[in-house]
Amino acid sequence: MMDGVIVIDKPAGKTSHDVVSEVKKILGVKKAGHTGTLDPMVTGVLPVCLNEATKLAGFLTGEDKEYLATMLLGVKTDTLDIEGKIISQSNNFVTEEEIRAAIARMMGTIKQVPPAYSAVKYCGKPLYKWARKGILLDMEQREVKIHSIVIENISFPHVTFRVVCSKGTYIRTLCSDAGDLLGLGACLCGLRRLRSGFFSEDMAVSLNNYEGNDKKNKLLEKILPMAELLPLLTTIELEDHSAEKLRNGWQPSVEMMKEHDLPFLKAGDMVKFISSSGYLLAVAEMVAPVNKFSEFDGKRQAAKIVRVFNNISK
Repeated sequence: MMDGVIVIDKPAGKTSHDVVSEVKKILGVKKAGHTGTLDPMVTGVLPVCLNEATKLAGFLTGEDKEYLATMLLGVKTDTLDIEGKIISQSNNFVTEEEIRAAIARMMGTIKQVPPAYSAVKYCGKPLYKWARKGILLDMEQREVKIHSIVIENISFPHVTFRVVCSKGTYIRTLCSDAGDLLGLGACLCGLRRLRSGFFSEDMAVSLNNYEGNDKKNKLLEKILPMAELLPLLTTIELEDHSAEKLRNGWQPSVEMMKEHDLPFLKAGDMVKFISSSGYLLAVAEMVAPVNKFSEFDGKRQAAKIVRVFNNISK
């Protein structure tokens, strides 16, 4: 069985669901899912989880993202991107200094209102479905974090910038808000995701570059094994007898964890267990801090297993 993640270079014009369906069909896998929706016009990094790796999707979606975006100044649309209906236009001119000042104000922790045409749900239904019926809902602002934003090119009325941001950031909204600061309005006219957490552009494979068996073979070649995922988590290797106990519901004890050379871990930190042959066995949350192990009974639970992986294969 194929368990792991393939990073797809999503083409423009396809939904994220379309890409997942194509990967499933090519590889003949039963389960697959992506780790964060990209709008049809957006290209770039789309991690697709296969089989057992779908259990990791929740751990992978919360990572920071990096994008290369181009906004069009002077045009506002109902969808906040170039594919929407134009609702206002401005021919006014602003200087490079004014543009850079407006972009700089987007840095740090900011608040955004989710776009009316987005997958955010209200009463169990995505906002875009309400919007298509003419119902525009007043949604609460959400805090997001812009870690860095660098202007790559200004060719008025187009501005291209690179941004690193937290989960849940809408680049469409970023463009619209920057346009409002400038008094012109703006919309997103081009977007490419360069990175999604650990997954980067150089890991991605394009479905458009291969045909038939070549396409399948390339995807198989590009599968990232589950043990390589979540690279920032402390890795604990278990012998076969402990691995089998873990699969059968055993919760790691202080006595067992003390056998390993662990960095300082506090309660709430996540760790991953792998087998001696390098397969991902489980992801767990620490419930006891490592620096207190000497004070605890060896039988005390040290970590709580939150995901166990079965039918593991490379």
